[in-house]
Amino acid sequence: MNKPLTPALRRQLVVGNWKLHGSIAKNQALIDQLIDSLQYLHHADFAVCVPYPYFFQAQDLLTGTNIAWGSQNVSQFDHGAYTSSISASMIAEFGCKFAIIGHSERRSLSHESNEKAAIRFTRALSAGITPIYCVGETLAEHESGHAQQIVHDQVLAITQGLDDAMFAAAKQLGAVIAYEPVWAIGTGQAATAEQAQTMHAYIRQLIAARDEDFSQKVRIIYGGSVTPKNAYHILTMPDIDGSLVGRSALIAADFAGICAIANSIDA
Repeated sequence: MNKPLTPALRRQLVVGNWKLHGSIAKNQALIDQLIDSLQYLHHADFAVCVPYPYFFQAQDLLTGTNIAWGSQNVSQFDHGAYTSSISASMIAEFGCKFAIIGHSERRSLSHESNEKAAIRFTRALSAGITPIYCVGETLAEHESGHAQQIVHDQVLAITQGLDDAMFAAAKQLGAVIAYEPVWAIGTGQAATAEQAQTMHAYIRQLIAARDEDFSQKVRIIYGGSVTPKNAYHILTMPDIDGSLVGRSALIAADFAGICAIANSIDA
């Protein structure tokens, strides 16, 4: 069963977030397997977001394939005395297409606010990189019934926080929103497809308040314990346009399985 048609059919996107994992040898083996598994899949888009030291390796191995690569963050600064920071322009030199922005682990471990995440979002856009902007509620927020309010504030940081020029750039580069309920990340406890669909539809509604046309075109992807076993049910929801994959992205067969499911939906 294919996904119901939308006014502007959105192509599925599956992104692997490697987080703090990898080595030159392990990366080589994983990427080689992914290239072999995904090379004949042409009805969806695929990417891996790797740790900073491996940009050169990813660029070397993935150039000319149907797998893009990206970063897991960018600095809120362009340049200056900011030890350990990596700017969007630096990342762009390695051919990165995507940058994950505002991931819950960054928000919690580095106390990254909505405002700082929005700045990083614009830095990526200015460097020609497509941001993948993460939103989502914690378990406490979910259980207290505040999930929509949390996501509302996170989304409005970009829909209301961007000026017209930056919003136009977001549309042109195909900025992506990733809904990741924090209570489902790495826990094995994924939101149900129906729960995820409800939040994705709400996010699309929030974007429509700024730009109705973009709300129908923007890809909103789901993250949080996605596996080959639950991917089909999740990805066939009408407002879910792909997945940001964590743990399963490190297992070639699992990630390729999710990609194959995404590829089959609109084939």
